Amino acid sequence: MGAVGGTIWHGIKGARNSPRGDRLVGALSVIKARAPVTGGNFGVWGGMFSTFDCAVKGWRQKEDMWNAIISGFLTGGCLAARSGPRGALTSAVACGILLSVFEGVGVLVSRVFNEGTRPQLPPMPENMQPQ
Repeated sequence: MGAVGGTIWHGIKGARNSPRGDRLVGALSVIKARAPVTGGNFGVWGGMFSTFDCAVKGWRQKEDMWNAIISGFLTGGCLAARSGPRGALTSAVACGILLSVFEGVGVLVSRVFNEGTRPQLPPMPENMQPQ
């Protein structure tokens, strides 16, 4: 996913920054140089997030949306640890907020799409009186 997204992102960026006649060549050279880096960064983020997610699930003994939010917070903080405590905290809060938005949208989408699958009571026969 990171490699595909990096290919698209850097392809557009390379085409925009190249001279008019060399847009395809410029896009391909930037893709070759930067897309693997973006894919690798995405892989590191995903691996660290999964590790923290499993650790948080084991620690809390629960399976809910807070696990992903806590894991995102920890991942963002660890990846930015080299920038100092302030930068790590800022990145941790940003990743925690980002993951909470993802989880909130997931909950809303599941509620919208599950609305039609709720069990319905059968209709009352017309000759029965409500009690």
